[in-house]
Amino acid sequence: MADEVRNVIIIGSGPAGYTAGLYTARALLEPLMFAGYMSGGQLMLTSDVENFPGYPEGIGGPEMMIQLREQAEKFGLEVEDKNVEKVDFSERPFKVWVEGKIFQSNSVIICTGAESIWLGADGEKEQKGRGISTCATCDGAFFKDEEVLVIGGGDSAMEEATFLTRFASKVTIVHRRNVFKASKVMYERAANHPKIEIRTFNSIKSWLSDENGLTGAILEDSRNGKTEQISCTGAFIAIGHKPITQFLGGQIDVDDTGYILAKEHTMTNVSGVFAAGDVVDTRYRQAITAAGMGCQAAMDAEKWLEDQD
Repeated sequence: MADEVRNVIIIGSGPAGYTAGLYTARALLEPLMFAGYMSGGQLMLTSDVENFPGYPEGIGGPEMMIQLREQAEKFGLEVEDKNVEKVDFSERPFKVWVEGKIFQSNSVIICTGAESIWLGADGEKEQKGRGISTCATCDGAFFKDEEVLVIGGGDSAMEEATFLTRFASKVTIVHRRNVFKASKVMYERAANHPKIEIRTFNSIKSWLSDENGLTGAILEDSRNGKTEQISCTGAFIAIGHKPITQFLGGQIDVDDTGYILAKEHTMTNVSGVFAAGDVVDTRYRQAITAAGMGCQAAMDAEKWLEDQD
């Protein structure tokens, strides 16, 4: 077990984690971050980011994450690209297990984010970020006057489809059943839109592509197994997100779907443990809002540590 007790350990990276790292580093708290084996979060799967202030020409998601990390490291953030296996928040200093080693800290900021739930259809992995997305707000503008698909049957799918009509020439909602989880008002808004077609009893069997990216999909009818080809250059999977909170072992209060519940500002039910970004946020899920929450968590942690002295 490492004898050193850190001021702050940040679990997770992405916009929330790197911003928390920048602020705590500039506050001379000498933060240690465990960024995860897939450091950078969901932005690593986003080709172009055009809605983050300060980038008039846009910027690649991975490039932005590298820049955020470099800026935080410049001021003293220490980063290890390793996963946290488990934690013990029962007493201070808190304990964090990483590859069999135990690290101790007086405060912890959790920024592990939420994973988009993917379909896992054939050809999907190759087209992530090359036509297949999980965020219409992030990527919809790239599909001006093109035909796109939205997969899902909940409010998120209806909202994404309706949003995409601003850009796309046609939006087809693909849903495996004919019963929708979406609220009546959200469903009717989508169903009544002239640019939106809804295909029920259909699922994606496989994705089609060429050297330029996505070209379409093979739909399978759940009633009879028949397949047909549909053309699209973009597709948005809206079947939900899964927060990365399993490693917490039930020590932090979460909602029914696993998202961390804030008790006081960004502090959780455990005094000295804070959370920011998509691991908390079920509503906005944007890089800019995650970065803002990372700033808040860092300032909350700094103030809390001062109050302990």
